[in-house]
Amino acid sequence: MGNITDTEEGELEEYECESLIHMEDFLHYSLVPAVIIVIVLSCLETRTRRWGVEEKLQKLSGHGAFLIPFDFVTAFNNRWSFGFAFGSTADRLMFLFTQEYLPTNFPGWAKVFFLLLVAIEVGLSSYPFFVCLSTSNKIIGATLGFLYTATWLIVMVLDMKCPQGQLIGAYEDYIIYWPSLLCQTFLLGRFLHILVKALTANCRQDTINEETLLLEVHQAQHVQQLMRKPPVDRQSQKSWIRRKIYAWDPYFRFPSRMITTAVVILICLYMFISAEYMLSMLIIRQLKDLKSILEELVSHTNASQEMESFLIGMEEFNNVTEGVWISTTVMTSLTSISFVFRILTCYRKHIKLLRAGKKHLFMSDDYSVSPSLSVVALGKYTSWQIAFSMWGYLVIHLVLFVAGMVLMYLVILPMKHGQWMQLLNKWGLVILSLVIIMGVKQLQVLMASQFFLQQKISPNDKQKPLALDNRKAFQNFSYFLFFFSVAVGLTSCLIRLLWSIVIGAWLIGRIDRAIMPQGFERFDKGFKTWIGMLFVDHYHTNPVLVCFCYILVTNGQTDLQRVTTHMILDRPKRTAPRVSAKARTRWLLFYTLLKNPDLMKLRKKPKPDSHSVDLSQPPFAINI
Repeated sequence: MGNITDTEEGELEEYECESLIHMEDFLHYSLVPAVIIVIVLSCLETRTRRWGVEEKLQKLSGHGAFLIPFDFVTAFNNRWSFGFAFGSTADRLMFLFTQEYLPTNFPGWAKVFFLLLVAIEVGLSSYPFFVCLSTSNKIIGATLGFLYTATWLIVMVLDMKCPQGQLIGAYEDYIIYWPSLLCQTFLLGRFLHILVKALTANCRQDTINEETLLLEVHQAQHVQQLMRKPPVDRQSQKSWIRRKIYAWDPYFRFPSRMITTAVVILICLYMFISAEYMLSMLIIRQLKDLKSILEELVSHTNASQEMESFLIGMEEFNNVTEGVWISTTVMTSLTSISFVFRILTCYRKHIKLLRAGKKHLFMSDDYSVSPSLSVVALGKYTSWQIAFSMWGYLVIHLVLFVAGMVLMYLVILPMKHGQWMQLLNKWGLVILSLVIIMGVKQLQVLMASQFFLQQKISPNDKQKPLALDNRKAFQNFSYFLFFFSVAVGLTSCLIRLLWSIVIGAWLIGRIDRAIMPQGFERFDKGFKTWIGMLFVDHYHTNPVLVCFCYILVTNGQTDLQRVTTHMILDRPKRTAPRVSAKARTRWLLFYTLLKNPDLMKLRKKPKPDSHSVDLSQPPFAINI
């Protein structure tokens, strides 16, 4: 064999490393098994409500029910299983976030419809993960879920087998997408556990009862706690973590939706931060390579003093940019991760305030969300929270990076280069003016506290009462303060604007707090989604309301069972005849009109029909 050139060797390696299947192609192919799994599980599910077509199709009797992938309202069980199921779809969520699937030269007005089709495709390909977890047919559901998840896992590993990363080369996809692989591995174990448990119960002829209860245990305990005597305040006996950070509540449990949201946000944040860090390091590396190329060109030519200064400044810029970017990446990552746990804390706090009737503590009294918008908000909360968290991380990172670069070039680098006098001449007057203004403001507060307020009523009071003293001196003080406040009002206005920008950018990723001022919360769509979701949870999972309904249902079922047992105790069992819903409704209408003839005058008169029956003149006599 002849010698192989470098170009041919590179082409050979590229050919050998070519993946057998790509994830985008498999996403389209996976729709076929996904639809088959959905149809099989739907045919196995039973319905309590019968359809009219079942009179002709006897084999369809009671089957063909709708599947529930995930209970967004009252689910408190299998929280981590559904959380990892959503986590396994994080790579597809990032695929939707980047919008790389949009074809080129596609009309702008049609991109929304194309996005809707792609979202439906992604949702349908992920549908079997959830219906196999929630189906009542545990053996078949666990088997199909295990096979479908294993197929996805194998395809992802095969797609990432070839080191074809454009940013850091080999194992780039493993570094970014290992959380999705971990979640799918967990799902494999979960489906295997369900299958073994179901087979064991089937062999022992046991019944597995995993239905969602109307009243959860923690809800019943919460109601029992409300009926007890309030405990003595033991705030001082709590640890520092429970007093300052988080206090565990044994009578509160986060729903599956919130746990799922937290898991998916953490996974998506990791993927986004990893991809952003790799891209930024690639750009910094290219800047360093550009600087090396310029140095080589300068070394072969007679470079001027300005060119050498430019190269020195460029090297300093690269070092400063790399240091500031890495430090701000760490700070923003920790901030975004803390926001995830802060969202869970605010959810518990706001739900408790709603239960106590104190919604004014986190929203305006006149602020309301319509029931239809609340239902929509419940469905889109998780997706909006993920998107807001991604954009929040990006905005905070850019703001911190710009602030860090400004601080480095205006303060740190001049100090490093020994330019203390130039720095003092440039910013000394501004800093001194701000210090004087802040000192005068504190002096005003001190004077008001010492001379213009009356003494404490009790020595144990922390502050003086709001009662004026020395009124004549206070009037003169207010008069001259008026002219001084006008002079420094511009500075206060700029500081207020600066703080609004900083706080707005800092809280852009948190939709549990309104970034609009009070009275304008309706313009904050994210906060509106949060409030709508809270109201749906409050009305459907309030422990007092659920406990009351549970008592009504259980007492009603007990009375009905007692009466039914007494009536059919000595009767032989027989199969009830099949009656259509339409015939039953007509019979009830006929019977009601016979019992209440006066209602016939209030009914809308039907159009004359040869087959219609005049209920006012029954064809047979009935003794009432």
